[in-house]
Amino acid sequence: MNRKRKTGNADVLVKRYAPISDGLALLFFPYAEVVIHDTASKKVVYIANNLSRREVGDDSAIDELDIDPAKRLYGPYEKVNWDGRRMRSVSVTLEDDKGAMAGVMCVNFNIAVFEEIGNVLELFVRGVGVAPSHPLDLFKDDWQERINVFLHRWLQERQLAINSLSRDHKRELVEALYIEGAFKGKSAANYVANLLGMGRATVYKHLKALRGELIPELEVYK
Repeated sequence: MNRKRKTGNADVLVKRYAPISDGLALLFFPYAEVVIHDTASKKVVYIANNLSRREVGDDSAIDELDIDPAKRLYGPYEKVNWDGRRMRSVSVTLEDDKGAMAGVMCVNFNIAVFEEIGNVLELFVRGVGVAPSHPLDLFKDDWQERINVFLHRWLQERQLAINSLSRDHKRELVEALYIEGAFKGKSAANYVANLLGMGRATVYKHLKALRGELIPELEVYK
């Protein structure tokens, strides 16, 4: 995984920072490359998980960073790898035993592979030839979807989660669904009871109070 050569500042840089470089490269293997540059010789002195096809001893491109001795961290910034793929990088200045800047460690992360995965997922989620909604002639009375849409809009407006609703919230939601006409569908009360984790008898009780009349189904649960 690693290639190194020790000359000048490289002795200190490699001894002190090579284990860190190896650790980062192993943690994010195979997507991260870590390169140590000697700012005195402007040479590459260590490479962990070589993705850029550079070699130890190659000239560095650290002048591109416009290094400020008082600044320790650069990036994240993007660069293009030899194969045309995008890399996202951060660079950190390194110190010698006297606290003076002696080198730069660059962590180069291959984000192209994740972009490709993202593109595949986007295509899969978006679909090909998928209609924006279901066929009206086949689902002209899809009361379940109407309940789902209303339910989640109601939750979002109140910044609530369905699994953390209180008893009062559930009662309010049943009332809101009733006003919306959600219980006109066959078995709608049972469906709402299952969604909200309520007993069917409780839902029928709320509906009875709202309608002001006896609901036949309620007799089953007395």
